[in-house]
Amino acid sequence: MTELMPLLLFLTALIILLAGYPVAYSLAGTGLLFAAIGTLSGYFDPVFLEAIPNRLFGIMTNEVLVAVPLFVFMGVMLERSRIAEELLDTMATLFGPLRGGLGISVTLVGMLLAASTGIVGATVVTMGLLSLPTMVRRGYDPRLATGTICASGTLGQIIPPSIVLVLLGDVISSAYQQSQLEQGIFSPETVTVGDLFLGALLPGLALVVAYIVYLLLRALLDPKSSPAIPAEERRAVANLGSKTFKVLVPPILLIVLVLGSILGGLATPTEAASVGAVGALVLAALRRSLNLDILREVMRTTTQVSSMVFIILVGASIFSLVFRGFGGDDLVRDFLHELPGGTFTAVLLVMAVMFLLGFFLDFIEITFVVVPLVAPVLLSMGLDPIWLGIMIALNLQTSFLTPPFGFALFYLRGVAPDSISTGQIYRGVMPFIVIQLGLLGVLAYWPALATWLPKLVYG
Repeated sequence: MTELMPLLLFLTALIILLAGYPVAYSLAGTGLLFAAIGTLSGYFDPVFLEAIPNRLFGIMTNEVLVAVPLFVFMGVMLERSRIAEELLDTMATLFGPLRGGLGISVTLVGMLLAASTGIVGATVVTMGLLSLPTMVRRGYDPRLATGTICASGTLGQIIPPSIVLVLLGDVISSAYQQSQLEQGIFSPETVTVGDLFLGALLPGLALVVAYIVYLLLRALLDPKSSPAIPAEERRAVANLGSKTFKVLVPPILLIVLVLGSILGGLATPTEAASVGAVGALVLAALRRSLNLDILREVMRTTTQVSSMVFIILVGASIFSLVFRGFGGDDLVRDFLHELPGGTFTAVLLVMAVMFLLGFFLDFIEITFVVVPLVAPVLLSMGLDPIWLGIMIALNLQTSFLTPPFGFALFYLRGVAPDSISTGQIYRGVMPFIVIQLGLLGVLAYWPALATWLPKLVYG
């Protein structure tokens, strides 16, 4: 019965989550309920619950996590100040003469938004509202249009500075230290969020290049699917060169400042996030698109998103503590170690489970609940923590794009016109899913794609 308790705890929490109850309260409530049942039945030592205050205090004093509200503020401010809209219009005109040029501009703007917001839902909704009507009006195949928007929107999972990577970096760092301590290494090496940012850079850019290559091939093989913008429409735009410089340079400069300060070792992720937040505020003010109403709206959205992240983290901490109290970590460790095929099978199974959970749970729940349970075991098998973190991020990105439950599909369905069917959205993302699975396979076969740059920069 003792061995069944952690399994029952996990399954009960999953069922409650699927029933639609709030994530944080579901995790904390399920954990405390099972702790009470275990205490009364003698299967759980209530001493474990005494660690809850220390865990909560650790969350409140974790400097890395302070970067989350700052990055959220930066992204929401860039979105609300219509910088994204100007970027899309300018890039579309710039690539207009090219068949598939509008799709390429959507991909590049999606990449820039991903690097500035890091929030999948916000990017997909923004791109859907701004670019989908334009693409359909200009004769794009609805399947290609919706697939491009969904795929470029999920780049927020992997393109740094991503909130996913900030949260994942903190969890992977703790798991790596835990796995080393369990192996008797009492001077453990550390993994930082900056390491994950560097590790994600090449896979993220490779994904963008692969998207663009696919769009160009699709335009070549099926010209009607992605027509060029008419010449007279392009000529109507005055001073395209200066407008491109004015619209494109400031956001890119902001992203370079944020990423460069982290990767160059000049600032921590939290300090760099504050640079990004202030920079976004300055950009909005210079464009005269900042007023009290917008600032109030940005602050409200930032508070809502940040509160959601941290309350889920609190609930997940209580859940994982009770899970460990029932011996769940030992159960997971023994199960993964005893799998036939060793490390390969263990990684494959964990990735498959995370992929399926990504249909139902957001990346925050998976990062805070599942990763702390399996990452220490996988890292104790000798896996590189940076490679594992990027594999998880890419895996979840693919999961969020996969029908019938992918989150990105639902985000776009919510803002797409009725003339576009859900089936068209599903079929549109299929080629991009194949691209992402291909990159996941390349990364699995060639870990240096994620580990080479961090080793080069940080040694």
